[in-house]
Amino acid sequence: QVQLVESGGGLVQAGDSLRLSCAASGRTLGNWIMAWFRQAPGKEREFVADIRWGSSTTNYATSAKGRATISRDIAKNTVYLQMNNLNAEDTAIYYCAAKIWYQPGYDYWGQGTQVTVSS
Repeated sequence: QVQLVESGGGLVQAGDSLRLSCAASGRTLGNWIMAWFRQAPGKEREFVADIRWGSSTTNYATSAKGRATISRDIAKNTVYLQMNNLNAEDTAIYYCAAKIWYQPGYDYWGQGTQVTVSS
């Protein structure tokens, strides 16, 4: 079992930056992939970025490239999502997710953290 707890959301203004955190506990994450998803009001959940825990290789959604950076701190067992130049379309609940690398889908999810961007 893996427990995921997100933090760092809030109300920001357009153009601001924000860093979200996801603290993982329950097991070692050497062979795991950690990801961020988001769900805007009235829309389906969408992928933002992921990172392989062991190699720190990253992958981004096209919409996130250039504005988002995913990273991880092994000592703190924490994944981060830095987002810059936020706009109203970034308003969403942001979820952290985890899976073993060979699994097709994500098995573990956090409770989500709300990000609201005012224009």
